Amino acid sequence: MALPVPRSLSPSKVSSFTDCALAFRYSVIDRLPEPPSAAATKGTLVHTALERLHLLAPGERTLDAGLACLAEAADDLRADDEYQALGLAGDDEAAFHDDAATLVRHYFRLEDPRQVRAIGLELSLEADVDGVVLRGIIDRLELDDDGELVVTDYKTGAAPPTQYERKRLSGVHIYSLLCERLLGKRPRTVQLLYLRPPLAIITEPSDQSTRGTHRTLGAVWQAVERACAREDFRPNPSRLCDYCAFHAYCPAVGGDPSLVPRLHDDPAVDGDQVVTGEPAVTGAVAGGAAPRLELAT
Repeated sequence: MALPVPRSLSPSKVSSFTDCALAFRYSVIDRLPEPPSAAATKGTLVHTALERLHLLAPGERTLDAGLACLAEAADDLRADDEYQALGLAGDDEAAFHDDAATLVRHYFRLEDPRQVRAIGLELSLEADVDGVVLRGIIDRLELDDDGELVVTDYKTGAAPPTQYERKRLSGVHIYSLLCERLLGKRPRTVQLLYLRPPLAIITEPSDQSTRGTHRTLGAVWQAVERACAREDFRPNPSRLCDYCAFHAYCPAVGGDPSLVPRLHDDPAVDGDQVVTGEPAVTGAVAGGAAPRLELAT
C-alpha cells in the first residue's frame, strides 16, 4: 500500500529528504515523535530574542536591549514543555543560558541592528509553485538602502565548511522564490547569519539560481512521490546519524522498521497543520503590526 504524499515542501523538508530519505519518512510521513534537543530549543530562544529586538524602534536596538530581550524570552521559555523536558538544572542550565547570551553578542558583531529596515519578522509564506505547495518562514525580510528586498536567516549552529555553503544557501533561495511568487519581486540579496562563530554567508539570487531552485524542487518532489508510491525510503548513513532520533527503526544501525507505529491515518494532514495551498503571507513588523505586504497580481 502506497504511503500518503506530503501536501507541501519547505526548506527544512527539502534538506531532510536530501540528507536522509528514511529520516524524512519517519519525521514527515510517519510523524514519529522526536525528543527535545537542547540545541534546537536554544535556537528557538535566540530567534525569539532577535525577533523581539527588531520589534523595537531602531535607536533602541542596543546590545543591552538584545540581552534584555533574551532574558524576557528565557522567562517565557521556562514554562514550555520542550524546555522542561530537557531537565536542565544547576550548572547545565546556567551554561545553556550563558551560551544563548554569547550567540546574541555574536549577532551584534555581524551587523548593526539599528540600521536594519525590517518589513517582516518570522514571516510565513505559502504559494503554489508548479503544482507543489511551497511553504517557508523567513526570519527577517527587510529593505536595503535602495529599497530592494533582503532575506535574512539566522543560524545558531556552526557554519558549514566552504564546500557545503552552496547547499546551505538552498533554503534562502527557496525563500527568494516565495518572495518573487507572492510579492512580485525577487530579493536582491539573501543571507545566512551564523552566530557560532559569527559569519555571514551572502549571495544574490539570479535568473540562473532561480531556475536551479525550480529544478531542485521539482526533482525532490518527484523523488518523494516515487518513494511514497513504492514505499521505498532508504537510509543515507552519515555523520548526521549521530543526531538522529530514529535509530530504533533504522536498518542502517541495526534498527527494525517493522516497529514503526502507523500515525498517518489522514493524508490531508501535514504534521499537525492542514495545508490549503492558498497564497498566504503572515508575520510581524516593528511596532507589532501585521505586515503590510502586497501580493503579486
